[in-house]
Parts: sequence; C-alpha cells; structure tokens
Amino acid sequence: MTAVKIPAGSVELSGELVLPPEASGVVLFAHGSGSSRFSPRNTYIANVLQQHGIGTLLFDLLTRSEDQDYAQRFDIDLLTQRLLAATDWLQKSPVTKSLKIGYFGASTGAAAALQAAAKMQDAVAAVVSRGGRPDLAGAVALNQVTAPTLLVVGDADHGVIELNEQAYALMTCVKKLVLVPGATHLFEEPGALEQAAQFAADWFLNYLR
Repeated sequence: MTAVKIPAGSVELSGELVLPPEASGVVLFAHGSGSSRFSPRNTYIANVLQQHGIGTLLFDLLTRSEDQDYAQRFDIDLLTQRLLAATDWLQKSPVTKSLKIGYFGASTGAAAALQAAAKMQDAVAAVVSRGGRPDLAGAVALNQVTAPTLLVVGDADHGVIELNEQAYALMTCVKKLVLVPGATHLFEEPGALEQAAQFAADWFLNYLR
C-alpha cells in the first residue's frame, strides 16, 4: 500500500493506492456521505478486488474541514470534480497511466461516479454502484454514461431499489441491476457484503482486462 496525496484545485486529498502484481486495472472508490477512505465496507471490497489482481485507490473526496459542512457531503458536483481530479492523477502517474480505470461508488458516491463516467466517456472502463443513489447523478449524465455499469442493491433496501430502477431505465450503456437477497442499505446482514463484493469483482474482471 502506498499513501498518496492527490491535488484537487486548492486542496490535497489523502489516499491509499494498492497495485497487485500484474494489475490490469485500477478502481477508484467514491465513498458515501459522512464516510471516508477508511470506510470498512469499501475497504473490505477493495481487499477482495486486490485478491483478484485489481488495483484500488481509496481516497477522501473531502478534506476534514469540508466534511464538517453537511451540505458539502451532498454536493454531487463537487464530489464529481474530486473524482475527476483523482482520475487525472492516475492517468498521469507513471505506475498507473497504462491501466484501465474503473469506478466504485457507494451511496452518494455512486452519483459522483456516474457523473464522472459521463464526462470521461471511454476513458472509464466500468462502474459499480453498491447501495448507491445513481438517481442523484441526474438524467442527463445517466443517459451519457458509456461505461458498462452494475447497480448492486439490497433487496430489503426499500425506496433505494426504486431509485436505482429509475436511474437504470435512463441508462443506455451496457448495464445490469442485481439485488442481494435479504440485504438492507449497509449490507450488514451475514454474507451480504461478501455477495456484493463478488458481484463487483466479477464485473471489473470482465471489463478491466
């Protein structure tokens, strides 16, 4: 694991880059509101991806002071800009510039991932959303995403399922919506997070090769 600092406008974002030997791609993680690069759920999924030979970049979308501002946690445009800055950093770094790029978004981070994917077009190879709010990306961005996108939702996450279905209907890219049996929003049920991680790993292995 390599601790990194990612320039994003007037701030620097702290992150952790892990590149397994012979990695074919690297996945940027966009965490949800009130979370950070230390999110235990995202860390678990990142570990699963690493075990499958996929690189990961977990980083803070907001600085510590920014995260104290509740409104900024839900500023999808700001979160998108931060994700784009991290993408640019990866594309320029000697150790990652040749790797395919994927996005993994949770909660509000999923909206930022999809907005960023809409802007990046073919430069992003795949997107996965876990318990996400892809609807917050907006209809225009959802329609512009070209990267193959997987939406993973708990089948007991009532309300969020419907929002994912609405977003799914607006997308024209290669796409899939999967429900994890018995899982609620945080995938805290036994085996739920493991299933979500395997869905994500399979998706990225398919498109980051």
